Amino acid sequence: MAATSEGETIDRPLLTPGMLQRRNYQLELAEEACRTHTLVCLPTGLGKTAVSLLVTARRLHEAGGTSLLLAPTKPLVQQHADFYREALTVPDDEIVVFTGEVRPDDRAELWESARVVVATPQVVENDLVGNRISLEGVTHLTFDECHRATGDYAYNYIAERYHADCGERRSPGNRNAPRSGDAADPLVTGMSASPGGDEEEILTVCENLGLREVAVMTEDDSDVSEYTHKTEVEWERVELPEEVIEIRDALNEVISDRLEKLKGLGVTNSTSPDMSQRDLNKIRAELQRMINADQSEGYQGMSAHAEIMKLRRAVELVETQSVESTRRYFERQRNAARSSGASKAAQRFVSDPRVQEAMRRAESYDDLHPKFRRARILLAQTLGIEGGQRVIVFTESRDTAETLTEFFGGHFETRKFVGQGDKEGSDGMTQKQQQETLDAFRAGEFEVLVSTSVAEEGLDVPEVDLVLFYEPVPKGIRAIQRKGRTGRQTEGKVHVLLAEDTRDEAYFWISRREEKRMEEELRSLKGMAGEVNAELGQAGLDAFESAAPEETGGDEDGTPANAEADGGATDEEPAAAPHDGQSGLDSFAAPPDEPDDGDEETTGAESEAGGEEPEGTVETARGDGDTVEIVADQRELDATIARDLSTREGIETRLETLAVGDYVLSDRVVVERKSVADFLDTLTGGDRSMFEQVKDAARHYSRPVVVIEGDRLYEERNVHPNAIRGAISALAVDFGASVLRTTDQKDTADLLEVIARREQEESKRSVNVHGEKAAKTLTEQQEYVVSAIADIGPVTARALLEEFRTVEAVMTAREEDLLEVKGVGQVTAERIREVVGSEYE
Repeated sequence: MAATSEGETIDRPLLTPGMLQRRNYQLELAEEACRTHTLVCLPTGLGKTAVSLLVTARRLHEAGGTSLLLAPTKPLVQQHADFYREALTVPDDEIVVFTGEVRPDDRAELWESARVVVATPQVVENDLVGNRISLEGVTHLTFDECHRATGDYAYNYIAERYHADCGERRSPGNRNAPRSGDAADPLVTGMSASPGGDEEEILTVCENLGLREVAVMTEDDSDVSEYTHKTEVEWERVELPEEVIEIRDALNEVISDRLEKLKGLGVTNSTSPDMSQRDLNKIRAELQRMINADQSEGYQGMSAHAEIMKLRRAVELVETQSVESTRRYFERQRNAARSSGASKAAQRFVSDPRVQEAMRRAESYDDLHPKFRRARILLAQTLGIEGGQRVIVFTESRDTAETLTEFFGGHFETRKFVGQGDKEGSDGMTQKQQQETLDAFRAGEFEVLVSTSVAEEGLDVPEVDLVLFYEPVPKGIRAIQRKGRTGRQTEGKVHVLLAEDTRDEAYFWISRREEKRMEEELRSLKGMAGEVNAELGQAGLDAFESAAPEETGGDEDGTPANAEADGGATDEEPAAAPHDGQSGLDSFAAPPDEPDDGDEETTGAESEAGGEEPEGTVETARGDGDTVEIVADQRELDATIARDLSTREGIETRLETLAVGDYVLSDRVVVERKSVADFLDTLTGGDRSMFEQVKDAARHYSRPVVVIEGDRLYEERNVHPNAIRGAISALAVDFGASVLRTTDQKDTADLLEVIARREQEESKRSVNVHGEKAAKTLTEQQEYVVSAIADIGPVTARALLEEFRTVEAVMTAREEDLLEVKGVGQVTAERIREVVGSEYE
């Protein structure tokens, strides 16, 4: 994207002179994107960000306001910010980065003075739900890698809020008036090299983001072809050694055995360990139907199904990754089986003699997967014989990335590039480490970058001589993105390794078919752009513009794909319709003579907090007379409830890290929300945290509420109904909590709105209280310390303390004495002695 001495450059307002090389296809795409909400499709490496920059510069010059650019990863956000600071004449301090590493209060302050904000979508979503920022002053919103705008991804919510907020900005009496310089209309640009696998997926992305037009350039266009080079793709089968095949066959034998049991239940006719994932999903659905019909065999079958999934993961690792990855996986499974509340599937998995034999074979195998040697040969050929300078190796597994980095490091300058945080026991990289690694790679400080999927999407990785797929990926979009790391300035080379007669081959062909289909779809989309754009004009933004203000608060963007309890229904009418001919909960105002017993509670909480900084906030919702405020805990953002509430008229959401409760609706009402599964986990896993949470809630609020969300409370697990009734009774009788049921997240949001309106509009309750979570008693602290040993849990901890009387005695007890305690078996006793008696390394 940077200019060269031979090329003509672009000279426009707000652009750094001589910075951008003049490319006609980029100017053409930018011109189209300036006219309306546009999806820009351009092959990887050809400057999608330059197109967005041209649109942003023009909008800032002509309309003022703020430009917001969203990208899915922190490294990509930082890369975009660096490019914008270099390419725009806007002062650097007015181009700001919003990621989770910037404090929320700082983000709110920076937003007011920024002209360009580059952010991850999750952070912007949180700030919108928490009412820290408004999108009304945004004159250009860019969604990078916009193919992610499906399902429940944050892009969808942000787009909904942007169109809705901007559509209301000129409404009479709008309490959030736009700043001077706002444009009359918003503008959205979506960018992707691979917007979807077919026309339907592309249209879904456009509808979710409110895009009206599609602007496509392919490598067949004359203006584009001069900037692209042929990428040669080679794929190579690798034969597995006999030792690896023996490990795989031992595991497959167990899979066939478990499928035989499922066959006996009538949910499958096949016992082949190579059964497709689709067929396994069908089996799971059949088992769920059996459970719903109160057939106890369904629970047994579901446990066997869970074990099959663990076995298949082990098979995939040993076949396609490495024996070392398999060893690490086995170790994690052993630790999980020893922990408190371990599932029967996990325990059977590690105790089966055939699995144990596979574990022993893996431990004794002293060689690497044959892909390792072949990969090293390819690197030596590229970097040595052919005189190449850089190679990227992609792998799906973080364990494999670490092993490859160590393996290649003996021959080449090699570094890994993986995501943040921990995953399956492997260390991640901080954002700073990621940035330093990419900078060093660009500077030529090392030759080989071993990366997981984090480097696939859009990162400005320098031109490389070889992209090596350690394994194929079963998704055409990802394959295209990986290949886009080469073939930009010169002819590129891509090499794909496939383990023979394994899932690798199936994934390869799936990906290859999808890639071809996507290329055809893009060409087809370009050819019939007028027809598609006409369809978008009818089905896209109209959905945002036609809604009356009170209709914009529905849960329209769906529910999480993995949240089975969520109904995903949309709001057909406002959640709290003022006059629908029926009496709702909000119709019943508090009796006028009801004592205000919340004041004494809040006063006590205030005095207990003292002058110290609390661990969290014991919060009170406070309305401003025109709106009802609901305070949500930050950790509740995994659900759609706070997000749904934030779109409803007259509701203002605020995010806090709450020490007590999940939602605060007034000075006396706090809500603990539990899904049916979470509630039942409390009863079956020995975890008493729910009761401790409700006890804390009752200490600070006079009206604690427990919401149990989901269907089939008495059928979900094999738990006796009286145990469930006993738990509900304890919450109500022992802690004074009201226990309410909801069907899904939308139903919960509706309930919270009704209660909050009743409290703040009818009862006029408004007090702001800060406090801290109640300290644990000495007994609770002792139980906590002992329960932390080897994850044995609070039930066993209490039994141990009742037997040995002190924490010290538990720690020094002999194994044979531990076995005398009820609930302590051989595995638990060994684990306690191992944790307490082993040297720290």
